[in-house]
Order: sequence, then structure tokens, then C-alpha cells
Amino acid sequence: MKKVVKKISLKDKRNYDLEYWLSKTPEERIAAVEFLRKQFYEVKDGDAPRLQRTVNVIKRKQS
Repeated sequence: MKKVVKKISLKDKRNYDLEYWLSKTPEERIAAVEFLRKQFYEVKDGDAPRLQRTVNVIKRKQS
């Protein structure tokens, strides 16, 4: 296996990241987000915390 290291300036880093993710398929991007989500929430006993839902009801005057 050949080792590869790329050295880039901080100014170029932003474009490099964007190019990398745009080169991936939507399925690969979703898989990466899911991988990070699982790492963050560390599923215990099959019970993962869920995102909170909030609902705001706005009453408007009838015109």
C-alpha cells in the first residue's frame, strides 16, 4: 500500500473539502452523516436519543 500525504494551505482547505464531498454520491454522503451521528449518540441497549421536535402555533386574526 502506498502512503499518500497532501499538503495544502488553509486558504485552499475549504475548496478541497467541498470538492471531496461533491465527488461522493448522495448515498455515500448520507452514510457518512449516519456514521458520525451513531458515534455522537453511542447507541446503548438499542435506545438512541432522538432529535427534539418543537411546534409553534401562531393564531392570526381573520380578515
